[in-house]
Amino acid sequence: MLKEPISITALSSISALGESLAEVWQSYNQNDHFLSEALIGEEKVWVSQLPETIKLKIKDLRHSDAKYKHLDDSVLFAIHAARKAIESAGWEKGANFGINIGSSRGTTSLFEKYHEEFLRDGKSATLSSPTTTLGNISSWVAHDLKSKGPEISHSITCSTALHAVLNAVAWIQSGMTDQFLVGGSEAPLTPFTIAQMQALKVYSREKGNYPCLAMDLDKNQNTMVLGEAAGLACLEKGVKKNALALIEGIGYATEPLEHSVSISTDAQCFQDSMKMALGNLEPSEVDAVVMHAPGTIKGDQTEFNAIQKVFCNKMPFLTTNKWKVGHTFGASGLLSLEMAVLMLNHQRPIPIPFIPYEVFPNAIEKVMVNAVGFGGNAVSILLSKR
Repeated sequence: MLKEPISITALSSISALGESLAEVWQSYNQNDHFLSEALIGEEKVWVSQLPETIKLKIKDLRHSDAKYKHLDDSVLFAIHAARKAIESAGWEKGANFGINIGSSRGTTSLFEKYHEEFLRDGKSATLSSPTTTLGNISSWVAHDLKSKGPEISHSITCSTALHAVLNAVAWIQSGMTDQFLVGGSEAPLTPFTIAQMQALKVYSREKGNYPCLAMDLDKNQNTMVLGEAAGLACLEKGVKKNALALIEGIGYATEPLEHSVSISTDAQCFQDSMKMALGNLEPSEVDAVVMHAPGTIKGDQTEFNAIQKVFCNKMPFLTTNKWKVGHTFGASGLLSLEMAVLMLNHQRPIPIPFIPYEVFPNAIEKVMVNAVGFGGNAVSILLSKR
């Protein structure tokens, strides 16, 4: 358990669900998914795209500053969401706060563009290196917000955003800073990225009402769908009056792998991360778990098995958002965190329409949020009501 709770004083995201907390909550209360078929390269596939209204704002941002013209979408997504986040938290531009924003794939569009040009011409464009570096997202956000605190970047596949939360908690608990802006940004809807997922045979070819059958343990094919998004949170030391929720516990674990994308049958990494996040708390006190559940047969089943092992006496309410908004890679953990906070604040569980539920929680006081990526890097965050 933490030495003292850490407050989430603002949440900001852009995704197919919208960009304000009110809009996102409204989207969650619809039984429809927000996935669509799009031509990526020369192939029509299921994806989760930003609404046109948000795309226009990103376009305006790109043209608002000459230096932003050549940046990747993933960087611009993060800048847009970061401005909204600090405004909501009441932080001033130029203040002393840390920034840790990561990405699984990084600047995919630019990298593919520059590499294609290199293969064709044998030369690299001048801006190819500075605009595709791993630290590109956090550094540009720090530049835009003129922040004075530490600025960190990392890529830990699909648990990237929740690893940013872990980093911030460590910094805040150490006393080195009191505020941190954390999250992830992803713009993965590119031909090469889609092709990579198809090569792993995890991408959805589902033709039914729901292209992504996340948490359906009876599905007979993998149904992962990729989405573009950015999700950020403002974290502050102690219990703040404007807190949306409190972070009570954090957990993390990595398990030995048989191969680069494997995870054990009972997801030992998730068992360890969830137990660590619980600390001395009885598992029965957790009312809900927002699962990682990417829509793959093994990914969904192994996480469910791990939850059964940890919560054996009283299973919490289980849900996920990937059936609705797709898998947004490095941003996905923060979107799950946002979903958990919304359930805490509205005191209403968000079910999956194609999953049968025996009971719903009468009250939602504590929610566990899970994320894991290739390499078995699991993270669990325990949230509670303010």
